[in-house]
Amino acid sequence: MITYTRKHWSMVSVYSVTHFLVDFACAFLMFRFIAGTSEGYICVLLYNFCAFAMQMPIGIIADKLNRNYLFAIVGCILVGTAYGLAMLPIAAVIVIGIGNAMFHIGGGIDVLNISEEKLGALGVFVSPGAFGIYFGTILGRGGGFHVMLVPLTIFIAAGLIFLMYKTQRGTYPQNAAFSLEEVNSPKLLIAVGFFFLVVCIRSFVGLSLDFSWKDVGYWGAALICAVVFGKTIGGFAANWFGLKKTAFVSLGIAALLFLFPTIPIGGVTAVLLFNMTMPITLWAAAKIMPRAKGFAFGLLTFGLFLGFLPVYLGVEVSSSMSWVFTGLTVGSFILLWLGLRRAKI
Repeated sequence: MITYTRKHWSMVSVYSVTHFLVDFACAFLMFRFIAGTSEGYICVLLYNFCAFAMQMPIGIIADKLNRNYLFAIVGCILVGTAYGLAMLPIAAVIVIGIGNAMFHIGGGIDVLNISEEKLGALGVFVSPGAFGIYFGTILGRGGGFHVMLVPLTIFIAAGLIFLMYKTQRGTYPQNAAFSLEEVNSPKLLIAVGFFFLVVCIRSFVGLSLDFSWKDVGYWGAALICAVVFGKTIGGFAANWFGLKKTAFVSLGIAALLFLFPTIPIGGVTAVLLFNMTMPITLWAAAKIMPRAKGFAFGLLTFGLFLGFLPVYLGVEVSSSMSWVFTGLTVGSFILLWLGLRRAKI
């Protein structure tokens, strides 16, 4: 059984801070330079494809090369370099999207490699991205933040990842030899499929939720905090209470609260609880594919891309149809529960 050490937590800290910076940089570039241009609509699709769908093939390459820190570093460099292409929107979003994908795969595999028995570190790693997108969007829409600070900070983060690797070189977690042999039964394939569908649902719900009170006072910021801390709490709760109990309680209460969308505190709590299962699905998929963690990570992020597509194409859920989110949350729980049972996790 793996116990988190000080070096493990230093790795998680570096990757988590960089996760915030990378997502901040991506959102900032999109809203400062891309939004509002004639290519803006197609650029949103291209960015999401490169940032999420591309993680699956990149993950396979990373699994085989066993140089996760290099993927994270190159990802950061690409994100920073994209700012030099800001006047070429399509080129910029492709470069920054692939950079985002490479960082997430590199950091994600490393964190999964130290999380074979525990989910806490994984919950911490996946959490800060929402803060990055939130603040990157706000400052990107404004005009006061100095643009060049963003790539400069990203390049510094790349240097910190390299320094982290050098200081931990003798104990740095290694990938197992790449193989998909563990997924050799219909039961496990179906379990992975269930986890994939859970992520698709989570993506669609997260992008479709539009509370009428979110722009009143500090409730919008509270919703972002709910997304971030929901993922963090979910990882630790799964450690303490087990994956199935955490999923049952969090999604069960969230499904109930989604029926009352006009109550701000209820909506914020529902969002927090709904996001608690993110580290669970990711950890469970990697547990089924222990020698293909990058592929597992990328497969689920492909689910994020598929969940984005209906929203991108204009599918909306009316505020009067809150029962839809309740139904999707219940469906998410059933799929997750069945997946965990089939995988015997």
